[in-house]
Amino acid sequence: MLVVMQSQATEEQIRAVCERIESLGYKAHPIPGSGRTAIGITGNTGTVDIASVESMPGVVECIPVSKPYKLVSRDVKEENTIVRIRTHLGDVIFGGTDVAMVAGPCAIESREQAFQIAKHVKAAGVRLFRGGAYKPRTSPYSFQGLGEPGLKILAAVREEFGLGIVTEAIDNESLDLVEQYADVIQIGARNMQNFSLLKRAGRSRKPVLLKRGMSATLDEFLMAAEYLMSEGNYNVILCERGVRTFSDYTRNTLDLSVVPAVQRRSHLPIVVDPSHGTGRRNKVLPLSRAAVAVGSNGLLVEVHHDPDHALSDGPQSILPEELEQLIREVRQIADVLGRAIN
Repeated sequence: MLVVMQSQATEEQIRAVCERIESLGYKAHPIPGSGRTAIGITGNTGTVDIASVESMPGVVECIPVSKPYKLVSRDVKEENTIVRIRTHLGDVIFGGTDVAMVAGPCAIESREQAFQIAKHVKAAGVRLFRGGAYKPRTSPYSFQGLGEPGLKILAAVREEFGLGIVTEAIDNESLDLVEQYADVIQIGARNMQNFSLLKRAGRSRKPVLLKRGMSATLDEFLMAAEYLMSEGNYNVILCERGVRTFSDYTRNTLDLSVVPAVQRRSHLPIVVDPSHGTGRRNKVLPLSRAAVAVGSNGLLVEVHHDPDHALSDGPQSILPEELEQLIREVRQIADVLGRAIN
């Protein structure tokens, strides 16, 4: 159910409606828009009898929302959600007309490695640095990340270079630490349906970058985002990183068709990770161009100065000079579409 408020509704009227909704045993989610505020109602398993709400001051109407994902849907919020990440180098905006860039290594291996790559990332004009302190791996014998020492290295990167930090939490325990160090909390593909982790991330005040599971449908992807928003975190960025198909030519099959599909159904921004989407370095640049052309709100790419000796995902990590080429090429495509690199 969605309660649509008048454009001139006061904060007191909005608060009164929220209090009435919650007194009925439901949860109220006020979502400000450019013209008016809408209040989403969750927690109901059937028809909501809220005739008393419709008669309250400031209320225009109550509208049923038929989709299983309520808060994520454009039925609740027609205009795009803007997620703004503040860095020392300026704000990075997801969901606007610009293309937001995130780059860095798959895993933080050492302070020297992180600083070397961060220097190249900043020089390329990228303001968000990605790097995993925790690495969920298919094999228990693979490098699992440095843990909190890796988070401290990421904090040092932010201090030294002014870059915002995007890093993954793999469980509730690690999220408590990631929340202290990161600017954006990443939920990886393997955890897209880790519902307890989603609920915990939903209670965080940090923006969340949610990756699509490797076998997730579009509805399952959006329902995972609904978990985050239902807990009160409305700063959610979706990420397409490829799905598993019958094809074995690339590591995954990058589903670029999901970008306009998400943008049709949801107001949340969506970015593309061509590194995990292909697992092949020589595919990252062409698919980055395609992602921008299809309307992606940003790119998440892996960069390493010595990928042949990387402890994680070296074959899909591009070199610093390739990152510069990528920026040049996607900027040209963005210009044609009236967009810019952010």
